[in-house]
Amino acid sequence: MADRNPIFDNEAVKVTLPAEAAAILVVCEHASNAMPAEFDGLGLDEAVRQSHVAWDPGALPIAEQLAEDLGASLIAGGASRLLFDCNRPPEAPDAMPARSEVFDIPGNQNLTEAERAERVSRFHDPFNAAMEVLLDQQDPQLMVTMHSFTATYNGKPREVEIGVLHDSDSRFADAMLACAAKHTDMVVRRNDPYGPENGVTHTLKTHALTRDMQNVMIEIRNDLIRTPDEQAAMAKMMTAWIAEAIAACGLPSRGLPTEGGASCQG
Repeated sequence: MADRNPIFDNEAVKVTLPAEAAAILVVCEHASNAMPAEFDGLGLDEAVRQSHVAWDPGALPIAEQLAEDLGASLIAGGASRLLFDCNRPPEAPDAMPARSEVFDIPGNQNLTEAERAERVSRFHDPFNAAMEVLLDQQDPQLMVTMHSFTATYNGKPREVEIGVLHDSDSRFADAMLACAAKHTDMVVRRNDPYGPENGVTHTLKTHALTRDMQNVMIEIRNDLIRTPDEQAAMAKMMTAWIAEAIAACGLPSRGLPTEGGASCQG
């Protein structure tokens, strides 16, 4: 993307910055299904490695376009969440799952403490270090994390099409939900298909809540964003929707204060 500077770009994380300091940070933890050759695909066939089990299909192109349109910084995971899920703490059982949905993960069976520690050092620690460096240097006021989810989970269809998720700080999610109908006629729900009780708000809790940074996690059903055209249309809609919430919350955009709108600071 034009005028964007990669400051980290390795197997664990890629960070790109706009030309000017950004007041917004976009995060895509499950951006990639890449696995270094020595992991031998964790013993999975190609179809499983391409599936939602290994990453969030469609999430990265939307996150990239959103970051470009909002003048935001972008942090994206560089490896499959099956190696290490960067939206989980190291001690979480699903940080390196032995089973994901209906699939056993052979390469994650019976991991030793040393093997788990090596995964944490190789994938978790660089991702989180990059987050801390960027947050310290840029001091953004809004974090948006971008995800996708399956239309059917464990055999059950999901009606929700876009989830607006939050943990204990609902300010930005409230602003998005208040104006959702102006931007989409899709089924939009709060903390659905997941919520804090499912452990999915780790990034928000670790890096946003601790800094009193407004934040939201977006989940988009992945059958709606299969093609580049669908991804581009979704990104365009999400940009306008998030921009309105930014204005409503009185947050700066592209490093400059927005004008008007009710406050979300309380």
